[in-house]
Amino acid sequence: MLERVQIPEPFTDLMQPHRYKAFYGGRGSGKSHSFATSLLLLAGQRKIRILCCREVQRSIKDSVKQLLDDKIDDLGLGAFFTSTRDNITGTNGSQFIFSGLGNLTADQIKSYEKIDLCWIEEAQTISSRSIEILIPTIRTPGSEIWASWNPRHQSDPIDQRFRGMNPPDDAIIREVNYDDNPFFPDELTAEMAHDRENNPGRFGHIWLGAYEPQAIGAIWDRQNIHDHRIADPPEMGRVLVSVDPAVSSEAGADEHGIIVAGLGDDRRGYVLDDVTCKGPPQKWAGRAIAAYDLHDADAIVIERNQGGDMCRHTLRTVRPNIKIVEVTATRGKHVRAEPVSALYHLGQISHAGSFPELEAQMCLMTAGGYEGKGSPDRVDALVWAFTELFPKLVKKTAKRHERPRPGTWMN
Repeated sequence: MLERVQIPEPFTDLMQPHRYKAFYGGRGSGKSHSFATSLLLLAGQRKIRILCCREVQRSIKDSVKQLLDDKIDDLGLGAFFTSTRDNITGTNGSQFIFSGLGNLTADQIKSYEKIDLCWIEEAQTISSRSIEILIPTIRTPGSEIWASWNPRHQSDPIDQRFRGMNPPDDAIIREVNYDDNPFFPDELTAEMAHDRENNPGRFGHIWLGAYEPQAIGAIWDRQNIHDHRIADPPEMGRVLVSVDPAVSSEAGADEHGIIVAGLGDDRRGYVLDDVTCKGPPQKWAGRAIAAYDLHDADAIVIERNQGGDMCRHTLRTVRPNIKIVEVTATRGKHVRAEPVSALYHLGQISHAGSFPELEAQMCLMTAGGYEGKGSPDRVDALVWAFTELFPKLVKKTAKRHERPRPGTWMN
């Protein structure tokens, strides 16, 4: 099989034995494709059990299984590997298993003791807990742990482990970017050029593997968001779909922010989904109502003074009896956002999964305004949702903001 396959030179060490193989970098570097190809080749050479994991995997669709299936087809290995709904097996007994780690107990993770190779995909989202439980569990003689990720923040556990002061022994740790990938497609070249021109603040993060930018004085903190992240939310007492529509659907217009948030039976808030989109009003309305049905929501929240009549009409054109909650903006975006950010700092809100685009906007919102490009539509939708879910707390923290006490974090 090796004779028919080309692996970019920076990834050839994947085929050599090392306890840890950690590859990080920007979009288009070929990390996921090279990892998938290398694992299939190794599984063809000898019988091994491979765990493909990530922090959150609500269903098999969240895993790398589809990528592996596509690679099997590309390499002409359909006669060797059999793919079922939940796993992939080889005629020599090799097996691919797929799992999320964030919702597993220590005893459940221990069931992976006989794993030979473990691939952590999107490792920037992996929690300290998952790393601490997983690594000693993968202990078969000669076993390996592979990690691939697009860097997000230097405080992320995966970066602390492999890019900190004391990386582990017997580790291949390599930065790879688009210029390391000889198969980098023309379509991505055009997209990269567009981002360099129109999104310079995030170009380094997206394409060069730099840490994600965070505004100085941001009212949300990336580490705080990560520390409270969970895989599975509890039962919800109330769920809202919140919409912040863009004023235009023309090319280059802002996105229509659509966030699903809920109040759990534990009285804490949860971000459940981000289905933000671009397009005409019928598209965002259809997307919002689909999320309403999927999450069994109680209502859709819209802003009355942001085209409220149009929003209401658009939603009820799609579904006449949809329940709508109208809210009114009396303060600026960043002022409205601060009481909700306070709930995050108080540990009252968790993200059920990873929402990188939303979280990027949150970390560019400061007390003076939004430092990102365009409008923070996702953040606006988030703020409206939690303002409705926590009216008393938001009102209380808003008053504290108006009369800040010296020495508090709101100064």
